[in-house]
Amino acid sequence: MRVLSGIQPTGRFHWGNYFGAIQQYIALQDNQQAFYFIADLHALTTIREPQLLQSYIQDAALDLLALGLDPDRATLFRQSDVPEVCELQWILMTVTQLSLLEKCHAYKDKKAKGIPADAGLFTYPVLMAADILAYDSDIVPVGQDQVQHIEVTRDIAQRFNSIYGETLVLPDAKTLDESAKVPGVDGDKMSKSYGNTIELFMPEKALRKRIMSIKTDTTPVEAPKDPEASAIYLLYKLFAAPEQQAVLAQRYRAGGMGYGEAKQALFEAAFAHFAEARARRERLAADPSTLEDILQAGAKKARKKAIEVLDRVRKACGLPGPRS
Repeated sequence: MRVLSGIQPTGRFHWGNYFGAIQQYIALQDNQQAFYFIADLHALTTIREPQLLQSYIQDAALDLLALGLDPDRATLFRQSDVPEVCELQWILMTVTQLSLLEKCHAYKDKKAKGIPADAGLFTYPVLMAADILAYDSDIVPVGQDQVQHIEVTRDIAQRFNSIYGETLVLPDAKTLDESAKVPGVDGDKMSKSYGNTIELFMPEKALRKRIMSIKTDTTPVEAPKDPEASAIYLLYKLFAAPEQQAVLAQRYRAGGMGYGEAKQALFEAAFAHFAEARARRERLAADPSTLEDILQAGAKKARKKAIEVLDRVRKACGLPGPRS
């Protein structure tokens, strides 16, 4: 079973990224057929500053490796290091119906808001389909809001197969467990677009300051409080053992505890949780040549598979080959 996932480098990863997706991606690497790519070509639809994009790409690789992605068990690479995907995208576009792309969320949302949508955004789902189909992916872990992309991929692959014969593997979506609520510092869902995130590897002082900025209500210190209505407590639950959660919940309900004390408990739990990953990240960041070697080795393995699939596709369409 081959698992594939791509992560856009459009900003520093935050707690919502980790608990909502990344830790589940890493748990799926144990079948030794996991492909994880940094979707730098996709990021071009939103990031137009070259140095910033380069920084985000490196940060994404460092974060994934620091958090536990093992290059001996999973394949990590940059999307742009596998040019075969772009050729496959063009071939897929020749069988993709315009009406299918017009129904896709990102394009529809921008159009509804009157925001100009470029061709990159419009054809984005076809590049995503190529990303998935290039590796004969069986499973693609996605959030509920991304399931449509897998359905589009299946539609494109089925249309190609109906024209040229059984050539492409149809993937299935694995919906991620998003039950863990990850509120931002304002209490809403943590998201870069809301500007309410807490980054994974903030410096200690910056992390403490960010946690201390979490929005709270005006309940007096002496009054009992509902822990489940507190963003601080909901975040604390992500890091703390059940017995620790119970202790803090009791402090909330008993009264006499200010939110500052709860924020301090959250800071200590979060900083400790990522301590080993932080140390690994610092070691990797100090050795950029090793990081590049890992990405190049991943790209070599990914290209081998992508070339195999592209040769199959080219032959099916009547294009010259093989290229491998």
